[in-house]
Amino acid sequence: MEELIKEIIQENIPDAVCHFEGDSCNLKLTITSPSFKKLKLLDQHKKVLELLKSQFQSGELHALSIETKSS
Repeated sequence: MEELIKEIIQENIPDAVCHFEGDSCNLKLTITSPSFKKLKLLDQHKKVLELLKSQFQSGELHALSIETKSS
């Protein structure tokens, strides 16, 4: 699942660096990208969640803790 998430994010946010912690039941994703500088924190999270929307809807992904940072 981590590789799929990373692929989706980097496809849409090419300068993103993804770092995962935990396992599939308690997965935390930290995404660092210069493109986040111009977005409010809530908008950063919305952008990431929108990219993963189909994985959540299908049940393939059911829980993910997200932290975003601008570099």
